[in-house]
Amino acid sequence: MLHNHQKKIAVINDFCGFGRCSIAVSLPIISAMRIQCCPLPTSIFSNHTGFDSFYYTDFTDHMEAYIAEWSKLQLHFKGILTGFLGSPEQIEIVKKFLKEFKREDTVTVIDPVMGDYGKLYPTYSPALARQMADLVPYADILTPNLTEACILTDTDYRADMKEDRLLTVCEKLRDLGPKKIVISGLERGGDLENFIFENGRSPVTVREHKVGTCRSGTGDVFSSIVAADAVNGVSFADSVRHASSFIAKVLRRTVELDLPKTDGICFEEFLSEI
Repeated sequence: MLHNHQKKIAVINDFCGFGRCSIAVSLPIISAMRIQCCPLPTSIFSNHTGFDSFYYTDFTDHMEAYIAEWSKLQLHFKGILTGFLGSPEQIEIVKKFLKEFKREDTVTVIDPVMGDYGKLYPTYSPALARQMADLVPYADILTPNLTEACILTDTDYRADMKEDRLLTVCEKLRDLGPKKIVISGLERGGDLENFIFENGRSPVTVREHKVGTCRSGTGDVFSSIVAADAVNGVSFADSVRHASSFIAKVLRRTVELDLPKTDGICFEEFLSEI
């Protein structure tokens, strides 16, 4: 099909009009990395839930009809990236999508967005978290934070987890399917560390100095760069270094501009450098 003469990544996530997160982050970043980004929205927000007020509409009932049109077009994706999924129905729809569209040459990146700092997000239940684990076998690359990695492996959470314990967690995740795993955003004093596990290789850590407070959408920037780099043939460790250094640079500029935490990070100023 002529549609498939250009590399494409399907991004399954919510769409947020303001606040720099989810599809609104992935679309410009993946496009800047010379890959067509094809969004499949799970819900639509005027602005994200970190604000005091927002408008929201659930897209679940429309997703299957939306996907059916892509099937008619016989689209072939070089990459699939999944983010926040808010219900059992959405997880089941994504499983069907992966069964249909994931091919031997498709790189699937699963970002199992469920919680942070040792706790599930308020919108998530333990039952929903267990269902999220059903997507892990489809992942070529898995990008959990430490909380999510612990939830997926039924491991007790410790913020100061050492390398040998992180390796054990990654091995448990690998046994579920993915051969490439990065546990992101580990706090190490004044630094943030990413622990990179690639089956058959020694683990690698990448550190960047922590700049300011945690901000919405940073994980979406990270997973989008990793997914696009994977499709472009960049090695896994190099892609994590790329994502980490880009985010650190953008965060420094965001702090200079004194942007509210809710506004995310001002990556637009650096898209030409990505």
